[in-house]
Amino acid sequence: MNETAPTTLPARALIWLLGAFVVLLAPQWDRLPIWLTVACLVLAGWRWLAQQGRVALPGKLWGTVVMLGLIGVYVATVQGRFTVETAASFFVLAVGLKWLETRTARDYYVLFFILCYLAAVNFLFQQGILWTLLNLAGILILLVGLQVLNAPEAPNAPVAGWKRLGGLLLKTLPVVVILFIFFPRMSPLWSVPLVSNQARTGISDTMEPGSISDLAQSSERAFRVTFADGLPPHRERYWRGLILDHFVDGRWEPWQVQPRRRAGRVLSDGGVGPLQSGQYDVLMEPTYQRWAFALDDSRAVSTNIEPTADGLFRFRRPADTSIRYRLALDPDDGGELIQALSRRDEQRYLHLPAAGNPRARELAAQLRADYADDSALIQAILQRFRNQAYFYTLRPPEMPDDSVDSLLFDAKRGFCAHYASATAFLLRSVGIPARIVVGYQGGSPGADGDYLIVRQYDAHAWVEAWTPSRGWFRVDPTAAISPQRIESGLRDAVAEEGSFLENEWTSPQRYGDIALVQWVSLRLDLLNYEWQRWVVGYQGQTQMNLMSRLPGNLSLKDLGYLTAGLVGTIVLAAALWSLWRQHRPGVYRPEARLMAQWRRQLRRHGVEADRSSTPMALAQAAAARHPDDARQHLAFARALNNHYYGPAPLTRADRRRLRNLLRQLRRRT
Repeated sequence: MNETAPTTLPARALIWLLGAFVVLLAPQWDRLPIWLTVACLVLAGWRWLAQQGRVALPGKLWGTVVMLGLIGVYVATVQGRFTVETAASFFVLAVGLKWLETRTARDYYVLFFILCYLAAVNFLFQQGILWTLLNLAGILILLVGLQVLNAPEAPNAPVAGWKRLGGLLLKTLPVVVILFIFFPRMSPLWSVPLVSNQARTGISDTMEPGSISDLAQSSERAFRVTFADGLPPHRERYWRGLILDHFVDGRWEPWQVQPRRRAGRVLSDGGVGPLQSGQYDVLMEPTYQRWAFALDDSRAVSTNIEPTADGLFRFRRPADTSIRYRLALDPDDGGELIQALSRRDEQRYLHLPAAGNPRARELAAQLRADYADDSALIQAILQRFRNQAYFYTLRPPEMPDDSVDSLLFDAKRGFCAHYASATAFLLRSVGIPARIVVGYQGGSPGADGDYLIVRQYDAHAWVEAWTPSRGWFRVDPTAAISPQRIESGLRDAVAEEGSFLENEWTSPQRYGDIALVQWVSLRLDLLNYEWQRWVVGYQGQTQMNLMSRLPGNLSLKDLGYLTAGLVGTIVLAAALWSLWRQHRPGVYRPEARLMAQWRRQLRRHGVEADRSSTPMALAQAAAARHPDDARQHLAFARALNNHYYGPAPLTRADRRRLRNLLRQLRRRT
């Protein structure tokens, strides 16, 4: 390895830069490959050891070798994919390699600005309040390090830096808040179209035995819902997401796969004013899919979703960020005409493979022989699930071949996906059109019961059947086998089995019997929920809704004029303030304020105290006029002389002593 010249950066400044890098790397820990995170930490550690003189930084030859080696590993990992995640990970790799050439103050400044950009990149993936605070902490650490770099020998430089930053934040915070509220909202960085193949925890457009039971072991949040009229009963919380109607090789999938559209910006603000009766707001986490979730008999209120022919809702582009949309419950009063299925749709919802699951087909034939009426046949299937020894479990056995036969006649243990698949198969076998609906069922109340939190373990699959007399209606075999799952949730349904979140030891939802854990978890969720709704989601229509409450019914154009006026007024006031301070440069220093107070006190008691007189001349004049106070005046003057003409500035203790002397003189005179 070629040795290079010693670095010229002060160690005290470098440690702050390294700390900021580690903090700003944290928001991407779950998206970066493990090797890349380790490599970045090793490169940063290498730079610190070089600062200590324990190792040498690489020269051009070895530096090039390290760079090409890491880029080679990156290319092999990416395998030709170009997504926002791969672009961000390459940027992180470039930041890590930059540590090996950070030797001078110029390099420090370059890395400072690169890390500021890394903080902005983090918002592409994380916009929660805790991650925002972590990003802010990283920026503040960077700013303190910059101050230490420029004054490495100053005593208590970090402490002074934090105080200075605190003062600047307090001064600028009112301006930032005003601009945030009134400035016409533009789309933030993280709302640009993202091309991504990032795998998200959530339902997919295929379902096979075991797929949803795996999902049920995750406590990640899927979406939150605020209702205008209070939370609906648990058993009515069926959140429809997508329909699977093609059964092949033991797997259910959409009959006609929708062409995958390129990722694009989705209107993340679906707010349309205050909630009206019957309406509900959904704040959905990113899924990188087009489907939205809604209750039965809902209609779209916001413009960022559109209905489908099957009564579902879709975004125009995949949802690559948190999205807020609004719907309204519009219950069917029974007066609508039931439209008959077309010949094509009937074939679609009756289609089954030519072979497979022979015992299930035989059972279906027997059921049809026993029940000519479709509704009675459906009830017979549900009654079979109730009466026989079928079990609802998160630990289903393997059923690789003829999965429907294995469930119905052998295992008799399964999750919602197993029972929904078997039910749809039986219904199609007897000539009743059927399809599987995948979404969520349930949800738990948030803090104070003001909204609903739906998590991944609420994922659910059920069946919709069609009859000429009723049209499409829900048939949920899980409700027959495990009523607790529908009435109160997954935790109660598998309580005896003890399998609820058995692999998530750190999830607060696992410890539902510990009140303090649940209280803290719900309060943090409420804080983040409000942050997402009113800060991250404060744009477009939401801003105009707020502005509409002000007198004058401001339009977007009026808002622009108002903001420009506010900004101009603030800038003008700051300029005038600065000019005034230039003409009175000493007024705002503590020592100058004490001197001015002393002069005013002397004038009130007949002592001429013009600005040209020195402190000692003023003390002598005061002593001649008030001999009893001569000692205090002289002590005050000596302390000021030491500040103006001595080698050391006044300390906090000195200023406190001067204020005490002034109070004593005020009381004596």
